[in-house]
Amino acid sequence: MFLLGYDVGSSSIKASVLEAETGRVVASASSPATEMTIIAAKPGWAEQDPEVWWQHTRLATAKMLAQADIDIGQIQAVGISYQMHGLVIVDKQHRALRPAIIWCDSRAVDIGREAFSSLGPDKCLRQFLNSPGNFTASKLKWVMENEPDIYAKIYKAMLPGDYIAMKLTGDIATTRPGLSEGILWDYQNQDIAESLLKHFGLSGDLIPEMVPTFSVQGVISKSAAGELGLHPGIKVAYRAGDQPNNAFSLNVLNPGELAATAGTSGVVYGIGNQPNYDKKCRVNTFVHVNDTIENPLYGVLLCINGTGILNSWLRKNIGSNGSKTLTYAEMNALAAQAPVGSEGLLILPFGNGAERILENLDLGCLIRGLKFNIHSCPHFLRAAQEGIVFALNYGVEIMREMGIQVDSVRAGYTNMFLSPLFTEAFATVTGAQVELYNTDGSQGAARGAGVGAGIYTGFEEAFIGLSCEKVIAPNMALTADYQEAYSNWSRELKTELRRNN
Repeated sequence: MFLLGYDVGSSSIKASVLEAETGRVVASASSPATEMTIIAAKPGWAEQDPEVWWQHTRLATAKMLAQADIDIGQIQAVGISYQMHGLVIVDKQHRALRPAIIWCDSRAVDIGREAFSSLGPDKCLRQFLNSPGNFTASKLKWVMENEPDIYAKIYKAMLPGDYIAMKLTGDIATTRPGLSEGILWDYQNQDIAESLLKHFGLSGDLIPEMVPTFSVQGVISKSAAGELGLHPGIKVAYRAGDQPNNAFSLNVLNPGELAATAGTSGVVYGIGNQPNYDKKCRVNTFVHVNDTIENPLYGVLLCINGTGILNSWLRKNIGSNGSKTLTYAEMNALAAQAPVGSEGLLILPFGNGAERILENLDLGCLIRGLKFNIHSCPHFLRAAQEGIVFALNYGVEIMREMGIQVDSVRAGYTNMFLSPLFTEAFATVTGAQVELYNTDGSQGAARGAGVGAGIYTGFEEAFIGLSCEKVIAPNMALTADYQEAYSNWSRELKTELRRNN
């Protein structure tokens, strides 16, 4: 018996098939080979065509099945992980009316800020645990104001994972955690955020019906099965945003447990059982995947938009020499040649849209202290990795102020956590032990599908085969050096924040 998981990212679509009885990865593939394009028609905009996601879902599935020596008739359930906070709008024929406005798009910041002020910060934080900010509801309001002809044709507004589920099953639905990530959930009334919809003048009819996160949410249609090379009738039994799903994939389900990612964006995500919030909304509280009405659980998320995308930019623009482009492993080795603190070179990695931890300011990526007679490529590469770590630690300090305990953090052994420098810096600066596991988002989605379809009797059974591959403790010998470098970096950041406020 096998389980299929999709991870619908902004860089690629990944598909993995797991053997349910052992948790063993049978095959895994992603598409495209290079990163998907993010359309930026104007500064601060970020869009992708949802049909391109589906195209690469098909291609990733084909590549994965070509590797897998299995009877596809034994695939019993499908789960979906997806990039959070995006907006996909479709007409009654389920056709996308415009490109998706994705997570790092900044166009709706002022709309969310106005709603936060007009409704009142206390009301917003009490009911939504967040400012409407730059989230899905505010993006839908932007469409209403700026593209009224398109808005008039909308049948349903959904998240990226809801769109892929629709393509698989023909059904349109969402989840309570999904509504919370769009700031469309009222925690106080345990219902859709009618007061925000009313303030924006948005129709509640545009919001899909809710299904439980772990449940049979539909089955793969005959047409979708034909496109994917699968059998029709396979249960679609789980969907979750990428960061809650990353936590799930690492078995982070209980208060006090934390997960991290360092892909296109960088995230630390901690679990709590109280509806806490940051008054400045620099970190955000959402419904966690295993939340129930009887046992409420919340995921507190800090996000840095410019993480892996900064590393990718450096690889394309600095790590290229004629026809040769450095691998990420070669970049990591070069970065390690520079000392801690990069001899005064500082990078503030905020070049991928408005940053929530900066109260939705869009500072851009800032470089400070560059000296032509001292600094070289290794310094630049190290300063970038340290800058990402320092930005994440800035957010971790906010989480600690909220009462989140940060002693150990779990992450997949992938993306920037493959860099020894990055993991050492992260552990040493945060003071947290880093545990790296043999998993990723697509595997987590497959395990979630096993729970939702009833193949696993509970969460404990779902994590068979999950193992910790590596543990990185803080480097006590370098603590003082890292703390000095972080102090210099945070001083520069605070100067920029004062200048822009």
